[in-house]
Amino acid sequence: MPERPPGKAPIKVVLADDEWLVRSGFKLLLDVEDDIEVVGEATTGAEAVEQVRTTRPDVVLMDIRMPKMDGIEATGEIARTVGLNQVRVLILTTYETDAYVFAALEAGASGFLLKDAGPSELLHAIRVIAAGEALIAPRITRRLIAQFTAARTTVRTNEDRLAVLTQREREVLALVGQGLSNDEIGTELLLSPATARTHVSRAMGKLGARDRAQLVVIAYQTGLVKP
Repeated sequence: MPERPPGKAPIKVVLADDEWLVRSGFKLLLDVEDDIEVVGEATTGAEAVEQVRTTRPDVVLMDIRMPKMDGIEATGEIARTVGLNQVRVLILTTYETDAYVFAALEAGASGFLLKDAGPSELLHAIRVIAAGEALIAPRITRRLIAQFTAARTTVRTNEDRLAVLTQREREVLALVGQGLSNDEIGTELLLSPATARTHVSRAMGKLGARDRAQLVVIAYQTGLVKP
């Protein structure tokens, strides 16, 4: 994704990880980017919430395993806080902590990235999240969501929860659940990207979804997309 146009405010980022070396490495990488600014650091989930309330960042790089309050709890706290609607949480995880990803998405995370991702992938992820695209690594995310949703019982039936959607919005939701972008949805359904984006926005509003990642969760929870 291209950098922000000249004159546009940089993407503000908070780093939340209890390992100093990890935070330092991320900060060194981000500090040299003209369109990204690190505005805060935290070693616990509680500190992360406080930093977010104070600095109002665009993106939080959130580790899952932290003392006092873990990354999932902190993500939920941020998502529930009035006035922090525009803050996007990017969960940092390892293969050992993948079981927590679905819970993090339910809590309000906008996506996740494996900790062993390369520098270019991290920078791309931050820019995508800040631009509102929300979901990172869709192939991996789809597999994880499918795996952990399969073991859960949906409280409401497909028809009950999706009754507010038009048939076209259901089709769009199913494709969002499969990880397709607006451009790809438009191609699949013979719609313009702008029209596809409108359908996505309407589905989000009707279902009370915080962002695109939440739509993916709902698509699996309701059985619209099968594991």
